[in-house]
Amino acid sequence: MTTSAFISVVLIHLLAAISPGPSFVVSVRTAASEGFHVATALALGFGLGAVIWASAAMAGLALLFEIVPQLFTGLKVIGGMVLIYIAVMMWRHAATPLPQASLNAAPRSAASAIRFGLLTFMVNPKPAVFFGAVFVGLIPSETSLATHAALLLAIFLNETLWYVVVARVFSLPRARAAYIGLKSSVDRTFGALIAIFGLKIALS
Repeated sequence: MTTSAFISVVLIHLLAAISPGPSFVVSVRTAASEGFHVATALALGFGLGAVIWASAAMAGLALLFEIVPQLFTGLKVIGGMVLIYIAVMMWRHAATPLPQASLNAAPRSAASAIRFGLLTFMVNPKPAVFFGAVFVGLIPSETSLATHAALLLAIFLNETLWYVVVARVFSLPRARAAYIGLKSSVDRTFGALIAIFGLKIALS
């Protein structure tokens, strides 16, 4: 695999990573409501999820979906339902005040945030489509094991660092204060967006 081809794959994944989707909505909400450190842990969960999907793609995910299309359909339905569940929880607790607003303490541990980020990423079929249909088509069959490992590292950094940037921006005092003041409306809006993503995924 040439250097230019390697860079092209990394850049294409970066564009896919920064495109709006459920992960972005969850990241913004987490950064504004729970702070930078929790949102950074969430970003690590996203990065781990990206590595898992990329590894699965390299191991033949696209071929598996082609052989057993029902598996991909089931993945979409289950993923859509989980996203809808997350949306319902956000809607139900939209009017609940932030417990850390006066204590300035994150209510969720780093480990919990990583697990939630990983779950959110893994149940979202968008990465499955990208890695299973686009990503594998960009990698020559003769690519070495070392290059595969380098690609996985680049994918982890792309996904994680992008959401660390999102975490930094939306955890700043002004963004945080704006979120606290508009929490009910913002949470319901974000919940509706995630529900729409979930319905679109489950029914597509």
